[in-house]
This record gives sequence, structure tokens and C-alpha cells, in this order.
Amino acid sequence: MQNQQQNQQFQGSSQMPANFSHGGHELFDVHEAMGGLIGALEHYFLYEPHIQDPELKTMLGQHKSYLTQTYNTIVETLKTGSEPAVKTQTYNMTASNNTLYGMQPSQPKTPAQSANEINDQCISGFWMGHLKASSSAFTMTALETSNPVLRRVFADSVPNLIEMAFEVYLYQNKHHYYQVPQLKQEDMQNYINGFAPVQGTMPH
Repeated sequence: MQNQQQNQQFQGSSQMPANFSHGGHELFDVHEAMGGLIGALEHYFLYEPHIQDPELKTMLGQHKSYLTQTYNTIVETLKTGSEPAVKTQTYNMTASNNTLYGMQPSQPKTPAQSANEINDQCISGFWMGHLKASSSAFTMTALETSNPVLRRVFADSVPNLIEMAFEVYLYQNKHHYYQVPQLKQEDMQNYINGFAPVQGTMPH
């Protein structure tokens, strides 16, 4: 008798309206992911007046616009459980993909002691932190989300957050804020050749 009641409850839950088809874990993770996204957008307003480089200011505007639309898409999908009016957009960065390799001597970093010391290097670093945190939070949320539409919105947003983070990385790298050392060529080759393909795995 108890099993029959439980089965009826499970069957009933699958026929809920779309706007109620969310699990508990899902809602906790969504709130955490959205809280991080709100924090990023609010911090962008704090950063903007302090940015010196017009290129960085333009990039911030593009990211802010994209992330605001992502936020609205998630809010709509969360409330309705259905396809949003504006689906997840693809973010295409404008920077080239070229990384500058090698290390240049630089002064040891210390924490800023006043707001006047906050510069483009600091701001791009804060910004990178937000994008890393959001891409991780969105990934974890997608893994826990039972509503298929909301899961897809979070999952589809992750590559765009990665693209934005890579754009910030390229900006930092170009200005020597983020330096990329390399291994000796022989060591690099040993690592690259450390794996071999599995033979005979193609379907016949």
C-alpha cells in the first residue's frame, strides 16, 4: 500500500506544470550561481569608472551586456520552466588567439593599500576571478538541474563564460599581467608524446 502511494506521488510529480518542475538541489545551485552572476555584474559597475584603457572598458561593456541577457534568460526559464524568448547567445571574442610565451622580470606584487592603487591589472584580475567562479558554478548547476530547459541554458552558457575568460586572459597576457612560462623544448616534447591513441576502437 505504501509503495503504491509513493508510486502515485512520483507519477504525479512528473505531471507538474513546467514552472514547478524543479528539484531542491537544482534550486539551491541556481540561487548560488545567480548570486555569483549578480555579484559579477554589480562589481562591473564599481570597476568601470576606474578603468584607464579604452580597450578594457569596451570589453567590459560587451561582457556586461552579454551577461545581463544571460541573467534575464535564466530568470525567465526558472520562472516558466519552458523555452525562453531569448535563447542562449554565442559570445564571440574580438581578440586574436595569440599567447605571448616567456617571462619578463617584474616587481613582486603586494596588495593595494588604497583605492588609488586599483589599476587595469587589478581590475582584469578581479574580472577573471568572477568569470572563473561563474563558469564553475554554472557547470555544477547544470549537473544538478532536473528541468531539461534550464539545464540546457546553464550548460550552453558555460562555453561563453570560458570564451570571455579567455578574452580577459589574452588581454592580461598582452600587457604582461599574466605571464606564461614554457618548459624546455625537450621536456615539452616528452609531455606531448606521453600519450598514444588506442588502436582498433573505431566502429565497423
